[in-house]
Amino acid sequence: MLILGIVLISINLRTSIASVGPLIPFIREDLGISNGLAGFLTTLSLVTFAVFSLFAPSIGKKLGHGKAIFLGILLLAIGVVLRVLGGIELLYIGTALTGIGIVIANVLMIPFFKARLPEKIGLMTAILSTGMSLFAAVASGFSVPLAVDLGLGWRGSLASWVVLMVLALVVWIPQMRSRNAGHQGDLLKAKKRMEIKIGLASHAVYGSSIRHVFYHGNLASRYADRKRNESGQSRNSLSYMQLISLIGTFFVPNYLIRLKEQSRVILIVGISYLVGYSALFIQNELIAFVALTIIGVGSGASLSIAYTLISLRSAEDLTTAKLSGMVQSAGYILAALGPLVFGISLDLFDNWEILIWFLLIMTVQFIGFGLPAGRNCKI
Repeated sequence: MLILGIVLISINLRTSIASVGPLIPFIREDLGISNGLAGFLTTLSLVTFAVFSLFAPSIGKKLGHGKAIFLGILLLAIGVVLRVLGGIELLYIGTALTGIGIVIANVLMIPFFKARLPEKIGLMTAILSTGMSLFAAVASGFSVPLAVDLGLGWRGSLASWVVLMVLALVVWIPQMRSRNAGHQGDLLKAKKRMEIKIGLASHAVYGSSIRHVFYHGNLASRYADRKRNESGQSRNSLSYMQLISLIGTFFVPNYLIRLKEQSRVILIVGISYLVGYSALFIQNELIAFVALTIIGVGSGASLSIAYTLISLRSAEDLTTAKLSGMVQSAGYILAALGPLVFGISLDLFDNWEILIWFLLIMTVQFIGFGLPAGRNCKI
């Protein structure tokens, strides 16, 4: 039941976000709102993630991680229903609630299964990251068919994912017993260790660069598709990248935990990014396919690396929760700023190749902060 609960929680952490993008045209037409107001839905989710990631560890400490995760999924389900019941106001309020619910569960899942299943950290991390990635693709692909082919409309399509959330809540009930992840002695030790701000900050920056490269690496697929369209070809590279990324998300965690240090793996993934992004400059269909394959597998691997290192580099459960909150908060801030910076650059210079240079610079940061984060030490 515990493992089934973790599986169900993981598949609910991205469906409510991924299902919105394809339905934006329907939402705009029905509510009569501008592209800017519709696009703000995505920005609102990222800002909510960034802010409430910092509060999630305190909520987990007060309620216990099991109860806090239940609360997160409950808020997520309420938000998913609320955002389809009215106009633009309820849409925004519901979206904010979904963001709060997601981030509470997302931040606390790592310290939760580290405490409850310490011998299966690799497997649980693989399940968490793979479930998130897989159902993000599923939700994105099924949103429009649910709305159009089944006649549910955008409201019914968005609301339909609440079924999985209710199922997750029911299965999670046994994990709500009053049982905090850590013991009082561990909390006192963790409090002293939390004074080492530099260690946390370094790992937070590394984790943020991972999340930044992961999210905005998907923009590389748009760059590749744009070049294909210019040559009369068309292909949905994003779907392919999302699918191929599952290889990295599932297999990397179990490999990482068997290593004394993870720096070499981080370096290999970073070099792979450099090769993949650089290859996109070349006007060749086969090379573009190989490049997107490398980037896709790397993006899945880097997401799993981030989650695995949070467990491996933290000594106590409270530290794990704090580190998870800091990493995800910093990461979502960069995730929100990235498209804005790139969009302004595109308006100023009208050159899509700036995107690739931008991602290459972020990859250098990924390697620079990743090598020390991969060393065998505890915060």
